Amino acid sequence: MAYVITSPCLNEKNAECIDVCPVDCIEEGDEMFHIDPDVCIDCGACQPVCPVEAIYAEEEVPEQEQTYIDINRHFFQET
Repeated sequence: MAYVITSPCLNEKNAECIDVCPVDCIEEGDEMFHIDPDVCIDCGACQPVCPVEAIYAEEEVPEQEQTYIDINRHFFQET
């Protein structure tokens, strides 16, 4: 299980989540940040600092944002 960054981050890219991540699992993409599900330790440190409330535990991602689970995974498969 990991945390997932969803659509409110698009073109927002506030880096506070990166600053608080203890395992450096968040990387910047062209339009938004992404969380590496293989590195994330599910600590939740990133969630409360996100000013646009774009970060969810994977099992809590809203239905309309479910595609971002795959978007996050796909981002790290390409890098």
